Amino acid sequence: MLTKCVGSLSIAAPVPNVRRPARRRLPRVSCSGTADECMRSISDNGQVSIMVVRGTQLVQEACQRHQTSPTASAALGRALLGTLLMGAFREAGEKTQVTFKGDGALAGIQIIADSKGTVKGKVGNPAADPPLRPDGKLDVGQAVGRGVLAVVRSLPYTNRGYETPYTGLVPIATGEIAEDLARYLVDSEQTQSAMGLGVSIGKDLSIRSAGGFLIQVLPFAEEETLAQLEKNIVAAGSVTGMLNEGLGVAGITERLLDGLGGNDTGFQLQPRYGPCEPSDLQDRMRSAVALLGEKEVRDIVAEQGKIEVTCEFCRQTYAFNEAEVLQALQQQQQ
Repeated sequence: MLTKCVGSLSIAAPVPNVRRPARRRLPRVSCSGTADECMRSISDNGQVSIMVVRGTQLVQEACQRHQTSPTASAALGRALLGTLLMGAFREAGEKTQVTFKGDGALAGIQIIADSKGTVKGKVGNPAADPPLRPDGKLDVGQAVGRGVLAVVRSLPYTNRGYETPYTGLVPIATGEIAEDLARYLVDSEQTQSAMGLGVSIGKDLSIRSAGGFLIQVLPFAEEETLAQLEKNIVAAGSVTGMLNEGLGVAGITERLLDGLGGNDTGFQLQPRYGPCEPSDLQDRMRSAVALLGEKEVRDIVAEQGKIEVTCEFCRQTYAFNEAEVLQALQQQQQ
């Protein structure tokens, strides 16, 4: 299938006699009783800020949409939750984009999150699944590879117009996602940070649990606070281990802030994947197709009778007839 890319949308023109291999579909699971949640808190001594997210449903939806292999699921899930933690609770309208440009089999990861906890993403090769590590764990680092981690923070429109986006670049050190994002925060944004991310995958390839935390230490933090934090992080174990114990974000926050006066009364939001609402997607797709110009639009419609567009993040495909696209073209020219 030939495609033209406009932003995150692919406009497809089918080629005769080309067959695609069937892709293995991930099972649909019910996560009732374990709704996704994200909470930000500050320690009682005011020296530590912490955000914790449980995003099992969010990661499951993303993996279903992209039909990812186990290793790609782990990488995509970690990147989604890490970017969500970096972007949530910031200034209204601000967006955070994280891109891993690695030389591994995944062929890159791109994630976009907003301040309200909405996040979406994609990997270049959803089928990437290198051999397990010697310890039997998924080799996310090998799948991501080495290269560059780019973070772009786009500020909202104000009465002064659009602000220039802030862009930071650091080398990919491990490819394990959490370590690289934490190193970016320290090196590029000069924020002492610790990040933990985890995605646990069941034998049926469903997402058993997924979550993460981001701890940031304020500049005036005392050495005793740093020592207690390091002790707590080691004692807490993995994020997925805590989730599988039945802890929610409040329980994880309390464990990580043990001895520092942690509380469960922080700011909260519900994470979600997207936006993938049909009406919003279709409006953006019509506008994207109109950018091709009237002649090319008419040529594609004459060849196949319609124009199909796929969102690379949502993996949703919609078909538009000539009249719909030409109307969108006229609206852009007004």
